[in-house]
Amino acid sequence: MKPGLLQSTAQDRDNTVRWPVPIGTAASLSGISPKMLRHYESLGLLGRVARTGSNYRQYSLTDVHTLRFIRRARDLGFGLDAITELLGLWQNRRRSSASVKKVAQHHLDELDRRIEQMQSMRRSLQALLCACPGDDRPDCPILDDLAHP
Repeated sequence: MKPGLLQSTAQDRDNTVRWPVPIGTAASLSGISPKMLRHYESLGLLGRVARTGSNYRQYSLTDVHTLRFIRRARDLGFGLDAITELLGLWQNRRRSSASVKKVAQHHLDELDRRIEQMQSMRRSLQALLCACPGDDRPDCPILDDLAHP
């Protein structure tokens, strides 16, 4: 699905909702579980959430947009510290794009490092698999390597 179409659908849905909404609706609209919503709230990623007289949470459209931002950042693999920083930058209209780019570049560098580690693990495992005859005999280079790295 094209990003514009997805965004349009979310905006259309947002326009038909009666705000504020309870936790289940906010979770559904943002694509996360109520448990994760509570977790993000406990971490301070959301501003102060309004409550009803019965102490039920009431989420605004802004809260749901923030939750969508968090979800998208998580989908891209950003950690909570980076998400906190990115949220602060997103909410600060006086930010510099250089600050945002620095956070994203750091994350990309970390992803590249992890990918290289995984490729190295893959090469090692591939070599062990090639060395293992996979027959009925008990000798196995894979187990030998694991026992004596």
